[in-house]
Amino acid sequence: MVIPAIDVMGGRAVRLAQGRREDATVYSDRPWELVRAFADAGAERLHVVDLDGAFGDRPSQRAVIERILAAAPIPVQVGGGLRDEATVDAAFAAGAGFVVLGTAAAKNPAFAEAACRAHPDQVIIAVDARDGRVALEGWTETSEVTAQDLARHAADWGAHAVLYTDIARDGMKTGPNVEATRLLAENLSGRAHVIASGGIGSLEDVRALAGAGIAMAVIGRALYDGRFDVAAAIEAGRC
Repeated sequence: MVIPAIDVMGGRAVRLAQGRREDATVYSDRPWELVRAFADAGAERLHVVDLDGAFGDRPSQRAVIERILAAAPIPVQVGGGLRDEATVDAAFAAGAGFVVLGTAAAKNPAFAEAACRAHPDQVIIAVDARDGRVALEGWTETSEVTAQDLARHAADWGAHAVLYTDIARDGMKTGPNVEATRLLAENLSGRAHVIASGGIGSLEDVRALAGAGIAMAVIGRALYDGRFDVAAAIEAGRC
């Protein structure tokens, strides 16, 4: 499954390089208008992140996210600043099909587990890795938690999926870390889906992930820069 990404910062759709705010490229001042084009091209799900919320401690782009959700004819997974029960409940109430927990999962595993149990098959745990360790607070901090350990916990909690991102490759179009993603999926033994993210810059990257048995991939900058479109990526993922 090809999942186009819409990252929102300051009300605009942007893409970052390796998660750095100072390296933001603006692609749209009206992010909600991207939704229909992605859906019409065949996307079955969208990945939407409130970057201001990810860098802060609470969602900051609620009005924009709600407008995206209202425009979306397909399920949307929403992340960024979801750190407690109230923000998770608000995301679902606004129409999110899935929520993505990152920092909260590493810093407050009891909350993340409770969220997974309360919302079966609707919680995705983001495992954002830098040199094998989980990064937090919009990737500005690196914890002592390993990516593999957090992924195993997510599967134990009953998470719908683990969203694995190699930070060094994110937004760089240098290719995803196929081997690390494959190993993580292998270690989970099918107990949770694995969603690949970070560095996908060509159709060959999509084929490589599919060939490694990865069922889903979030794609951002390569779509915005016109390296390929959603329809071509979907076709490549079938190979």
